Amino acid sequence: MTIDDGVRVWLRRQGAEQIAHPGGNLYVHLCRVSERLAVLGCARDVQAAGLTHAAYGTDGFDVTLVDRADRAVLRDLVGADAEELVYLYGACDRGRSWQQLVRTGEVFDRFTRQVRTPGETQLRSLVDLSIVNELDVIEHDPAVADRHGAYFRKLFASWAPIASEQVISDAQRVLRQ
Repeated sequence: MTIDDGVRVWLRRQGAEQIAHPGGNLYVHLCRVSERLAVLGCARDVQAAGLTHAAYGTDGFDVTLVDRADRAVLRDLVGADAEELVYLYGACDRGRSWQQLVRTGEVFDRFTRQVRTPGETQLRSLVDLSIVNELDVIEHDPAVADRHGAYFRKLFASWAPIASEQVISDAQRVLRQ
């Protein structure tokens, strides 16, 4: 059994297949995000974070698979770097962080109410994961593209200096820029 297989078993045990999400259920969404990150050449820890990115809930999806107090559970499954990215992704207060992310490099942590300043690699990973997640939602829920397509085109263009080139190219393709 590979690490991914073990994580997928864990996700099913946590009920991810029973949680509704655009394009089916949370489990298939998480798998698609991880697989897309792999296709786009993102690092293994980013792919693992993609597979578990909603574990602590997110600013846009309030369902949790594991309590933040039990971070060691996820860390043991995916590794420290991937778990830290999952935490940062879940903690990110999008309204207070996304628009000025390139300028400030700061993420407002909605859990602790403090500002975090990830390093360059982690910031790129956060942006790549955020873009790929939103692209998956857009592709599986056309209403999201209709309502928020212009916002995401502008946001992702502003993130281009810190995102992976292949992720930005994919965003441009999906959003038809």
